[in-house]
Amino acid sequence: MPRIDIAERAGVALNGEPRPTEDRVVVVDPVSGHPRTGAVAVLDGATEQRPGLPSGGWYAEHLAARLRQALTVQPQADLATVLTSAIADVADTENLTPGASPSSTVSLLRWDADVVEALVLADSPVVAFGTFGIQAVTDDRLASLRARGALPTLDAVTRLRNRDGGFWVAEADPSAAAQAVRAHWTRDDVDTVLLATDGVSIGVDEYHLFDWAGVRELSRASGPAAVLDTVRAAERADRARTRWPRAKVHDDQAMIVVDFTVRSG
Repeated sequence: MPRIDIAERAGVALNGEPRPTEDRVVVVDPVSGHPRTGAVAVLDGATEQRPGLPSGGWYAEHLAARLRQALTVQPQADLATVLTSAIADVADTENLTPGASPSSTVSLLRWDADVVEALVLADSPVVAFGTFGIQAVTDDRLASLRARGALPTLDAVTRLRNRDGGFWVAEADPSAAAQAVRAHWTRDDVDTVLLATDGVSIGVDEYHLFDWAGVRELSRASGPAAVLDTVRAAERADRARTRWPRAKVHDDQAMIVVDFTVRSG
């Protein structure tokens, strides 16, 4: 099994007060008899502002549990099919309605003896390093809408969620899984893969503290928590949110580093 390193840190609420993280991390152990298999995932529950709905962290927790189970008992199933079933199961069990449900990003990475494959739904990227160079698997639809000023209000976000011309995210509509961004690589060509929620990737995409190669280098030298520390230090220096306008001083952070050059366990 490759070495898997994880770093997580809670952010703050919209009012700046501490609260539990709404990110979730999933690690699936190798299937019995197949030591070169495994899977990981990160989910980022969206902060819910609509009265009467459960939190994004609550939803991400339920979805993570379904994904962990499905990836364990169906290790060869198509990743979009796995996610479709998991979304449907949570929606049915918890009586969630499309358009009136909490939501979460989902990024999955799965490997066997031959292939490493990734799935990304919404803005939690997967970044692979290998003989092919660096490949970032990203879903930029939400970021593009924000850049165009198309999401000025909560109503606009709700209206464009899981719609053509809008953005796609895990919620209560299982068809969103088919809209995920996919990639795969030959196992022997892969060196390292990073999965990150946007509380980490913002350090690359908006703060420009480092590029993805720099993230891997810092993580290898000092552990993934050092990457989170660097982002937090930049945010503390901009506590008024003037240099980098953002909804919260600190977002939740989750990062997984899967190193295929080092075996563990």
